[in-house]
Amino acid sequence: MRRTRQNVPQGYDSWLEWDLFQELNSCDYHPCTVAYIQEKNYHPDFVFFDGSRTIYIEAKGRFREQSEARKYIDVRNCLGDDDELVFVFQRPQNIMPNAQTRKDGTKRTHGEWATYHKFRWFTPQTLPEAWK
Repeated sequence: MRRTRQNVPQGYDSWLEWDLFQELNSCDYHPCTVAYIQEKNYHPDFVFFDGSRTIYIEAKGRFREQSEARKYIDVRNCLGDDDELVFVFQRPQNIMPNAQTRKDGTKRTHGEWATYHKFRWFTPQTLPEAWK
């Protein structure tokens, strides 16, 4: 049998893993998960200071990749309790990258993504007066 990516034994990510599993008898295979953090910097488009609270405002025409959207979840998770990341979408009805087609034929939009992940979001027409 010719080894291809399509016929890797079930439960293994590659033939290399399978071959090593046969040799590394004293080792456990995929026994745990290790959390890690990548240290990066985020440059918000705008910042609004509201007393002791800081609101980071991200202007988005569209997400180009799913990983870009994931970045904002990570950024939010690093903010202080009184700080918030909000979006201003040019078109909140834009489709998310790699969005699955639902049974009704629609796909997840930017606005739906933000709402699902508990981000407040606005459009240029719905900006809070305090920001102007």
